[in-house]
Amino acid sequence: MSNKIDGWVAGLKTIESWGVENIYGIPAGSLNSLIDALEKEKEHINFIQVRHEEAGALAASMHAKFTGKIGVCVGSAGPGATHLYNGLYDAKFDNVPVLAILGQRPLSEANMDMFQEMNQNPLFADVAIYNRKVAYAEQLPKVLDEAIRTAVAYRGVAVVEVPVNFGWEKIDADKWPSSASSYRKLPKMLPDVSDIDKAVALLEKAKRPVIYAGKGTRGCGELVEALGRKIKAPVAITGINFDNFNYDYEGLLGSAFRVAWKPANEALAEADTVLFVGSNFPFSEEKGTFSNVKHFIQIDNNQKNLGKRHHPDVTILGDAEIALSKINEKIAEAPLTEWYQANLDNIKNWKEYMHQLEKNTEGDLRLYQVYDAINRYADEDALYSVDVGDVTQTSIRHLHMTPKNTWRTSELFATMGNGLPGAIAAKLEFKNRQVWSLSGDGGFAMNMQDIVTAVRYNLPSIHVVFSNQQFGFIRDSQLDTNDAIFGVDLTDVDFAKISEAQGAVGYTLRTIEEIDNVFSKAIEDLNASRVVLIDAKIMDERPIPVENLILDKELYSETEINDFKALYNGENLVTLKELLNA
Repeated sequence: MSNKIDGWVAGLKTIESWGVENIYGIPAGSLNSLIDALEKEKEHINFIQVRHEEAGALAASMHAKFTGKIGVCVGSAGPGATHLYNGLYDAKFDNVPVLAILGQRPLSEANMDMFQEMNQNPLFADVAIYNRKVAYAEQLPKVLDEAIRTAVAYRGVAVVEVPVNFGWEKIDADKWPSSASSYRKLPKMLPDVSDIDKAVALLEKAKRPVIYAGKGTRGCGELVEALGRKIKAPVAITGINFDNFNYDYEGLLGSAFRVAWKPANEALAEADTVLFVGSNFPFSEEKGTFSNVKHFIQIDNNQKNLGKRHHPDVTILGDAEIALSKINEKIAEAPLTEWYQANLDNIKNWKEYMHQLEKNTEGDLRLYQVYDAINRYADEDALYSVDVGDVTQTSIRHLHMTPKNTWRTSELFATMGNGLPGAIAAKLEFKNRQVWSLSGDGGFAMNMQDIVTAVRYNLPSIHVVFSNQQFGFIRDSQLDTNDAIFGVDLTDVDFAKISEAQGAVGYTLRTIEEIDNVFSKAIEDLNASRVVLIDAKIMDERPIPVENLILDKELYSETEINDFKALYNGENLVTLKELLNA
């Protein structure tokens, strides 16, 4: 029998061959053969025991976002499997590869209405691009190899259900398959020269150009900045793409719509030509973001995205970096224009406004001063796992990021509770980099039990909770749409004590005067390999709604504008229209 191994040992060897180091999950009877194999293979692969399968699935998804490599999670038959949903849909929506392994009763008990037995495959048909139940033990590693290859190639979720008895059945030790060594990344797609020429012609005629840089421009932020300077086009970006650009880049408009900066919304409303690169931006279709634009040029390496959100005058199918390089080579340098200068001035005015909020030292503690502390105490290459809600909006405004940083969140699915699991995944992979999670009190409460996971696996990290006793992002939308504010208030929780009970160091921050003392101690604890939580009890206030500005003198009275500015401490804010007409 020496040339035989357990079915799940063979399966793990296949998984290991793809470079997987961590599997997230909770043990269960229907997973016992897998857990047995994980103990046998513990020198080669880690089982990361989480306290809720949702946290495990979110960690797997966030792992894929931080690393570009496949994340793996497991769930028992029945409730463990269904608990994976949020993390798997997060991966599906954000197009990252994740393998989900589902436990199942032994094959001999199938179709007998046994304990936790479910017909699971139909439940995962929508979320998965590969969804199979292993039919016999020898097939287990083969199906896993196929699942991983498919998930990686198509950047999606693969689900494999395994009856527990197969994992203990013996199969030939040398028969486990792996196609990992055969995997190759697709070569970068070369754009059509004639399409490049058409784009250059439109851009050279543009009076008010804007570059909209999606995450397809990751890795070539400097090229986008250079092209923007050359053609005198300010650069709007997808929110998740802030770490691709220098915060201090003078032409950075920020992102558009609600999780956004004011200059981006204003510039897109006034632009005549948009170079739209490597982005989806679903809100543009809903809100008519580009309805006033005369010329729309789209670059994407995926055919299905061309023309999806707005009808383009020129489409360029190809790699964003290559296409932008070709445009930059061919296009003439544009002279400084009133349009470009007005946008630079508008960006400068907006950054002065944000800086004023961040540096305020009077009054109650606000989220802005907490971000100022993060910017001052974080390493220059810190990683940020950001939860969903107001904290997403405020992080893209007040984290002063550069391409040395990495920040990730739940982008399109926008599930709350991803911040802490993402930090766990990030620290497991990037052991020598500083890791922060940033969450609101609503999002953090969804997975706060997994602070103990960070403690258990010695993952020193800092977790900041912005506590304002509200589902703030939803409350803010109710202010705009509802007859009343309802169901969004939260009972205050002492998150520091909860974290201390799980073995972490907890701090409660209540005043501006306490900030430096708390953050300096937190960094000391972090450097001593501790997990740290800072519960920042901030004012309950709405960040300025840049999607609903009351600043335009043509639309609002002086009283309305002054009241709006006073409410959001924006007395010195100016509009792009004012700067264009100056």
